[in-house]
Amino acid sequence: MSEEHIDTAISRELKAGTHPGDLLDIIEDLDIEQKAALMQKLSETDAALIFQEMEDFEQAEILRLLDRDRAKAILMNLASDDAADLIGELSPEEAEEMLDLIKEEEEPVDFGELLKYPEESAGGIMTTELISLPEDIPVEEAIARLRDIAPQAETIYYVYVVDESGRLIGVISLRELIAASDGTLVKEVMRRNVINVNAQLDQEEVARVVSKYDLLAVPVVDDQERLLGIITVDDVIDVMEQEATEDIYRLAGAGEVVGMELTEAPVSKVVRLRLPWLLISMFGGFISGSVIGGYESTLEAIVILAVFIPVIMDMGGNVGTQSLTIFVRGLATGQIDRSEAWPYFFREIRIGLTLGAISGAIISVAAFLWQGNPYLGLVVGFSMLATISVAALIGTLVPLVCSMINIDPAITAGPFVTTIKDVTGLLIYFFIATSFLDYLR
Repeated sequence: MSEEHIDTAISRELKAGTHPGDLLDIIEDLDIEQKAALMQKLSETDAALIFQEMEDFEQAEILRLLDRDRAKAILMNLASDDAADLIGELSPEEAEEMLDLIKEEEEPVDFGELLKYPEESAGGIMTTELISLPEDIPVEEAIARLRDIAPQAETIYYVYVVDESGRLIGVISLRELIAASDGTLVKEVMRRNVINVNAQLDQEEVARVVSKYDLLAVPVVDDQERLLGIITVDDVIDVMEQEATEDIYRLAGAGEVVGMELTEAPVSKVVRLRLPWLLISMFGGFISGSVIGGYESTLEAIVILAVFIPVIMDMGGNVGTQSLTIFVRGLATGQIDRSEAWPYFFREIRIGLTLGAISGAIISVAAFLWQGNPYLGLVVGFSMLATISVAALIGTLVPLVCSMINIDPAITAGPFVTTIKDVTGLLIYFFIATSFLDYLR
């Protein structure tokens, strides 16, 4: 589709009321220069609607190509939290230029409050476009004020009540406000026990709060309980997707490609992210090889032992990966609290012992029926039991220790845990086999 046809299609879809997110499908084949040209042609409002649906890194690239007036207009039409995130993607010089442009407006937005907080904190993802009212006004006056303020607010589902110092003291839903009788004071219908988060709280913890209490928005306060902003559920969904993606990449030892689409990332960057974990696996392979080499005489005496190495290692690897994934995900979602980590650890050991006993019994019977040697079945069965139990222990213990010393458990990626498990599994197998060597001949 030509640029002219795309312009026509965008204009037609905007008039039809198509959601801006769907319009990205129309322009996805355009390069950055073409997208910037489109943002230049559209009205300021329409350009901002489409612009806000793009990824931060793509927004930054386009913003650099726009003339200063259009760049300023788009920034002013974005929600304050989205605009602050975008400014954070720019270089210090570019960010300062954008802030200087915004200061020229009659009613400039103060991004200083948002930019001073870490990017992945509650303060970093909040918006300051909210509705707050005093407690001593009647509901009819509150509704009248609401009509005036609502167009500039991020959401109107919750109205927050503050005292003279700006301290958050209550909340009232739009439904409760409308349902209240005229003459009723806001303080008489508001709820005083307000679920809120501190501005310094990590965004992952914010997502847990919103999920736990089923909120459409959560207020953000400072250490003095003063209302600073709100975080809406759409931002929380983005956080949950971002955190889940990050954990999955780390667990796989692949690393997350920041600042660009995964499919467009340079090969060199992807290689740099994945290579360290593969080198760890390679180093572990050398150690595993040296373990096998150290028991060469055992293998030469009983060649059949080599047949069972892959199945024992694979079973241990599967159980170790399961334990690692479940534990890390449990910590990330809050299903496993740090205070519950040790009880869960011992529970996982019991699970490992049970899985090992069942698997060991099966492979023990299979080895006996195949070779007719009960001692071979005993060696293979006990090795399976011990390897799976140790794999479950390692898969839980490594991320548990990391969480205790404030290291992201997801960094203990699969290749790292698998390497430890392989070495210990081989040592267990050959130690037991060597102990029963006289009975295996």
